[in-house]
Amino acid sequence: METKGAGRSLAWLLATWVVTRAVLLLFVFGVYAFSDLDVTSDVSVIYRGWYEVLRQGTFPLDDVTWQYPPAAALAILSPAALPFLSYAHAFFLLAFLADVLVMALLVYPGRRPDRSLRGAWVWVAGVPLLGPTVYARYDVMVTAVAVAAVVAGVRHPRVMGALTALGALLKVWPVLLLVGCFRRRAWASAAVTTSGIAALFAVSMPGAFAFLTFQRDRGTEVESLGALVFHVARHFGWQGQVLLNYGSVEFLGPHVDLVSTAALALTGAAFGWLLLWRLRAARRAPHTLAEAAFTAVLMFTVTSRVISPQYLVWLVGLAAVCVSYRASRMGAPALMVVAASLATVLEFPFGFAHVVTSDRYGVLLLAVRNGLLVAASLTAARRLWRSTVPPAPAAPLPPQPSRRRKAPVSP
Repeated sequence: METKGAGRSLAWLLATWVVTRAVLLLFVFGVYAFSDLDVTSDVSVIYRGWYEVLRQGTFPLDDVTWQYPPAAALAILSPAALPFLSYAHAFFLLAFLADVLVMALLVYPGRRPDRSLRGAWVWVAGVPLLGPTVYARYDVMVTAVAVAAVVAGVRHPRVMGALTALGALLKVWPVLLLVGCFRRRAWASAAVTTSGIAALFAVSMPGAFAFLTFQRDRGTEVESLGALVFHVARHFGWQGQVLLNYGSVEFLGPHVDLVSTAALALTGAAFGWLLLWRLRAARRAPHTLAEAAFTAVLMFTVTSRVISPQYLVWLVGLAAVCVSYRASRMGAPALMVVAASLATVLEFPFGFAHVVTSDRYGVLLLAVRNGLLVAASLTAARRLWRSTVPPAPAAPLPPQPSRRRKAPVSP
């Protein structure tokens, strides 16, 4: 009976995945319009422009919107592997294949006694809630590499290290996967792979690390946590502007630098907490690696100066790996991330005009989305700490004075 029930559950899971992904493909291929705002233009315009530059053997040195590590060139150039399709259609198909890979990585181990298909359900539900943006950015490809790294980490630390290095050179954030890794072989493999790939790009393509300068000049993007300060301040006479700056819609004006600095300080505080956790963590289980990675990426996403819609793909993928372990305690943060995905698609693309104008509806959407992410971060951090850091030993009680009565003295 259990086998039959498990088979029926898997059938429902795969059927739901097929239906939701078919709908996403219909949207990105333009069969149906998802919203008035075209979320696929980044691929057909920006990515395609970078593709034409990269295929000449150099990085887009004159384009400040290129803010990615050198291996991102592989993702942008990948549609060349499907020359019989247009650039955009080839990219969408490759993004879909990355989705297939993540699904396979979650379903296959999910049938073990200590694992569950809950993680696959989180992926099946969370991705379509973000809409076609998922297939119109290369973040789903990076997420596939990150999920593969975490899944491999328990049994194959060297593979994890190599995949983590590749992911970090695609979009930086996968370096956080190593926070919960205590295997020296994984760190050594990551260091060797990073050095090799970085050196290869440095000698073969000019401008491989120009992205570091462009990232430094970013401001406070309108969807970030810090942006809520200015969304509210606009209702009280704040004299700033919302402009397209460095490839994203950002706030410019009085005190923006102060809020951006505060965001960096919060990121530093998050790093300090993770370092303290790593020094104190003494109880480690197979799922600790995934839970630490999920918590780290959550904390750094929330404190970032930019929280673009596609960032939620990272969180959904790592949340899915966490809850694929039956013993994981990350169920509540994972559900918060899925709920935040729904709030995200409501603010982009459907409510983005309200966000840009900071009207009450736009502020409410951002407050709900960012509030869910903050709650998920705090809950995940608390549960990670409690499950891995032993409580401090109770202080010994001070010696109590003797209460024995003295024997009466004979007269």
